[in-house]
Amino acid sequence: MRILISTEKEKLDLDFIHEFLTRAYWAQGRTKKEVQTSIDHSLNFGVYLDGKQIGFARMLTDYVVFGYLMDVFIIEEHQGKGYAKQLIKTIMEHPDLLQIKRWMLATHDAHELYKQFGFKEIEHPSRWMGKLT
Repeated sequence: MRILISTEKEKLDLDFIHEFLTRAYWAQGRTKKEVQTSIDHSLNFGVYLDGKQIGFARMLTDYVVFGYLMDVFIIEEHQGKGYAKQLIKTIMEHPDLLQIKRWMLATHDAHELYKQFGFKEIEHPSRWMGKLT
C-alpha cells in the first residue's frame, strides 16, 4: 500500500487527530479547539493511506534557527509498517525546513526511531530550561 504525506491543512481530519491525541500520554486533556489552534500555527503533515488519514505530525518553527517536532503519530493498526519512518524522512527533507539549525523533540518511547534521523540526547542539558503552565 502506498501512503501520501501532505502539508495541506484542508486535508487534515481534525476529529481524527483530536481523538488520537486525547489518548496520547503527551496530549491528554487537549481540547479540540486547542488542537485546531496548534494546527493553525504549525507546519502540519498528514499521513493518508487510500485517502484515509492514519497519522499526523507538526512542526513549530521559525524556518531558520529552531524547529520543534510535535504530536507525531501513526494509529495503532498501522504501526510497525514503516510509515513513521516515511513521515519523519519527509519532514526532515521538506524544502522549507532545510535551513533549520536546531531540531528538537520530546519522546517517552520512540528514541530509536528518531536516532535513525540524527536526533540524540541534548548536550549540556543543564543549559536548557522549560516552563509548564
